[in-house]
Amino acid sequence: MSALTDKSLQTLELPRVLDMLAAFAVSEEAKERCLALRPAASLAEAGERQEQTSAARAMLELRGAPALSGIRPVAPALSRASLGGALNTRELLDVASVLWAARTVRSYAADKGRAEPSRLDGLFRRLTGDKPLEDHITGCILNEEEIADHASGELASVRRHMRAAASKIRDILQKIISSHAKYLQDALITQRNGRFVIPVKAENKNDVPGLLHDVSSSGATLFIEPAAAVQASNELRELEGKERKEIERILAELTAECDESGDVIAEDYDALVAIDAVFARAKLSSEMDASRPLPGRDGAADLRRARHPLLPKGTAVPVDIRLGKSFDTLVITGPNTGGKTVALKTLGLLTLMAACGLHIPAAEGSEAAFTSGVYADIGDEQSIAQSLSTFSSHMRNIVAILNEAGPDSLVLFDELGAGTDPVEGAALAVAIIEQARAQGCRVAATTHYAELKTYAMSTSGVENASCEFDVETLRPTFRLLTGIPGRSNAFAISQRLGLPEHIIGAAKQRIGVHDAAFEDMLSKLESQRSAMENHRAEAERALRQSEADRRKSEELRGRIEREHEKAAESARAEARRILNGARAAAEEAAREIARAKQNAAAEELAEARRKLNKAEDELGGNPLPPEPELLFEKPPAPGTEVVLISTGTRAVVLGEADKNGMIPLQAGIMKVTAPLDGLRPCEPKKEKKRPGGGVSLSRAPEPVSLEIDLRGQASDDGVLLMERFIDDAVMRRLETVTVIHGKGTGALRAAVHAALKKNKSVKGFRLGKYGEGETGVTVVTLR
Repeated sequence: MSALTDKSLQTLELPRVLDMLAAFAVSEEAKERCLALRPAASLAEAGERQEQTSAARAMLELRGAPALSGIRPVAPALSRASLGGALNTRELLDVASVLWAARTVRSYAADKGRAEPSRLDGLFRRLTGDKPLEDHITGCILNEEEIADHASGELASVRRHMRAAASKIRDILQKIISSHAKYLQDALITQRNGRFVIPVKAENKNDVPGLLHDVSSSGATLFIEPAAAVQASNELRELEGKERKEIERILAELTAECDESGDVIAEDYDALVAIDAVFARAKLSSEMDASRPLPGRDGAADLRRARHPLLPKGTAVPVDIRLGKSFDTLVITGPNTGGKTVALKTLGLLTLMAACGLHIPAAEGSEAAFTSGVYADIGDEQSIAQSLSTFSSHMRNIVAILNEAGPDSLVLFDELGAGTDPVEGAALAVAIIEQARAQGCRVAATTHYAELKTYAMSTSGVENASCEFDVETLRPTFRLLTGIPGRSNAFAISQRLGLPEHIIGAAKQRIGVHDAAFEDMLSKLESQRSAMENHRAEAERALRQSEADRRKSEELRGRIEREHEKAAESARAEARRILNGARAAAEEAAREIARAKQNAAAEELAEARRKLNKAEDELGGNPLPPEPELLFEKPPAPGTEVVLISTGTRAVVLGEADKNGMIPLQAGIMKVTAPLDGLRPCEPKKEKKRPGGGVSLSRAPEPVSLEIDLRGQASDDGVLLMERFIDDAVMRRLETVTVIHGKGTGALRAAVHAALKKNKSVKGFRLGKYGEGETGVTVVTLR
């Protein structure tokens, strides 16, 4: 990069943007790379950087930033390790930190929350990590000052002996303190030069034999190592030497492992720094509320609602800047402090940022041109030391720019031709622009010269632009209006500031006819532009209202559709209810028919018995007198098996008699009621001889029950009754039975279902349907 290009970067304040970028980097080397960032050398490279920034921002918004705090500079340590030097604890911990960061970031990249591949995958794949080496280092080194006892068996043994030796020395010294307390300044044990000593009064130095290691500043206290402790202290010093040698051996061993994995560690470090720098670009993009620029077609720029990145977001006025499509030169005019220079710098700085791979603070869909170079002559560089005036300093820069700029270069001139005679300055300005265009450059220039406005209006490929100024408030709006030349507004501003009318009138008379006509034309253009702006604003308001009406219409249509769907669903639910009611009515009718058939069968049986009795009477003779009917003296208890006298059918008492004296009974699949005098006890079981001489018990067949009622039972008791009931049903070859457990809290139902799942005789089960008892019963299918 040439000195002129670098000067232009400084002029457009790219280094200040890079300072903002570096603040988001975590590692020091990533910060340095951010500060050294320069525009890409090719459009492909710039596009690659932009894709990386976009991918990082997407991951940042989805999962946050990766953990990059572990990045430490390890290149010097790895270099010394390769030369055979031993690394210290700090350097080894730095290596472990890099390995941890590589493993953590690799895990972050492997998160399944990101299904689609991205441009960062190549960087993430470079990360390898070395978990065994990482664990070995962190397991051996607790911190910069301490090696763990378990770093090796030898070290653990040496330190165990050291603790024993130190304890032995303290015991010896404690005994001496106890026995020589009157000779001591204090009853304490301290250390001097790594040896355990006791403070002895100077006048009693001969009363405590030993080695003198130190004297207090006053000379009143002597720090003596008693002779009795010298041997133990020597042993401790020997152990300390062994400890140092073992630690050196451990560090050398870890260094050798780092050297073996040196390439992996270096690659991990470089990849981590690159990832750190990319995520710094993503964080800056998020902070500036920036967007990825599209590559300009044919090198054109189309910046929409662009903001200068160094201005506060809340106060910066967005501008629209176009250059390179229908025109390659933009001449910006307008009053001072109106925003011309800011617009010029915004164009140049955002072009540089896009080439660096940074997102730009502009609306989505903005296009940034890729240029062969950006050259800027902005600001006043007059120098007394070099005898350079404002005009001379500008001209020196312009000469250098024209000598270096080539095709597709972006050249920015601020106040072109200023600082000299207006006529000559305007002529020079037009000639310089023409030369830059001839060299294939794209040019943006600011000026006050009316000649350049005329030049832009009459020359193909050159367009006027102006910075809007509100004469009523004497304040610029900072809006850039392309296609309209600007006015200086000197007379209007002077009049608003109180300059007398006759002076302003005299000044107007001194303006040439052509200049006055030109200013009048600009005034009319300004009025037309304002009217067009008002019409456009009105059209935009109408469009927004139309869009709002459309959204309301869609919402109303959606609400109507939802209401229709709700009504249809309600109708379907009503139809289901009617069908379920009809099904229940049909099932009830079927049960009534079954009960009617059973009652008819019972009546037929009674009629048959009456006919048999009549036949016996007609046969005559002396038949045996009938056995008297056994009746109950008091109502039988629930669960008692009885016989219905009218039909001879066996039944089971279900409960107590009601107020009418009717007792509820379960007779087979039917529930009936009968009075007490309509019941008799069951006949006792009779013994019957079998052919083999044995005795068998025979009893009348018991009624078949298809359901069992467990309501009111505890879970364990209910399950036991149900399992007996199922066993009996299987013996009777029943296919389906019903278990009534009620709704309640659901505890009994859960216990029943758990038992049914384990019962091998059960083929399947389900809750009852509408009309069957719903969730209060379970229908069981048997094998």
